Amino acid sequence: MSDTFTDHFASVAADYAGFRPTYPAKLFAWLADIAPGRTLAWDCAAGSGQASRDLALHFERVVATDASSAQIAAAMPQPGVEYRVAAAEASGLPDAAVDLVAVAQALHWLDLDRFYAETRRVLKPGGILAVWSYGVLSVEGATANAQVEAFYRDTVGPYWPPERRLVESGYRTLPFPFAEIPAPAFDMEAHWTLSELLGYIRSWSATGRYIAERGHDPVAPLATELSPLWTPPHDRRRVTWPLAVRVGKASPVAGRHNR
Repeated sequence: MSDTFTDHFASVAADYAGFRPTYPAKLFAWLADIAPGRTLAWDCAAGSGQASRDLALHFERVVATDASSAQIAAAMPQPGVEYRVAAAEASGLPDAAVDLVAVAQALHWLDLDRFYAETRRVLKPGGILAVWSYGVLSVEGATANAQVEAFYRDTVGPYWPPERRLVESGYRTLPFPFAEIPAPAFDMEAHWTLSELLGYIRSWSATGRYIAERGHDPVAPLATELSPLWTPPHDRRRVTWPLAVRVGKASPVAGRHNR
């Protein structure tokens, strides 16, 4: 794996596996329809397999790689999914074998030059690269939403790595040297209890960095603020995210593509 890899999620891997939202089923069905085949998908920087399991519903085999051994260790087994610890630029996959390369909520962590070269190497002719990200959540209830926004922006805001800005822009500022295919609009939402929402917030890399630096859990005060607004606590509220998707086929564009 890359000798420059920094594991932003080792300390929150269990929360990441347990509380990250799922992606819309229509996204995976569409990707399978436009891929040249359904034999093999590579879920790159797969985390603990949030996208891998859905890809396995459409592809005969899914290889899910992540440079974080903690994330792979937290992945839930799924028929058809093979989890591996591997860097994005060194997948271990054979040449021209992959129908679809997927990168869910992780392109901003990658060395793009080397990852794009690896993508071109492993894709079949006509193979697809699909990358997507989701930005700041919106919580049902104006007051609760304002509290969560303030936590994101002010409490842990200074602890987001610089790459977070790329997520917030929907990856539109990143180079994408592939023949781009217009993607339909996809909605991403969940219906969560307060406990599930707090678990998701604890999975943020910024929350982990806050705890590591300051030695206490910033989510506990947020829970105190939200509790009287979220009654009963097991009530499920709608949580939504903007989902940005970029899809393309390998093209002969040359040159370096830096972040």
